[in-house]
Amino acid sequence: MFNDKTIVCKDCGQEFTFTASEQEFFAEKGFTNEPQRCKPCRNARKGNKNSGSRERQMYDAVCAECGVSCQVPFQPRDDRPIYCSDCFRR
Repeated sequence: MFNDKTIVCKDCGQEFTFTASEQEFFAEKGFTNEPQRCKPCRNARKGNKNSGSRERQMYDAVCAECGVSCQVPFQPRDDRPIYCSDCFRR
């Protein structure tokens, strides 16, 4: 019923085979779209999302409540107060 298909990866441009057994699996799960990325590119994308490999940029700030130096994950603005984690919880 299914035949192997050759697909070009949208990330790296390399050809990969969408096997008949993979197509059957997709059909059983109700997936309607074919894969757009080869296995190494899919794994790389999954790794970037789940492994925490991307560093979150932190910004230095001073707590408006207690005056302690702290870091926050957003660019502080002068028109909004910044709170350290202890003061924020209160």
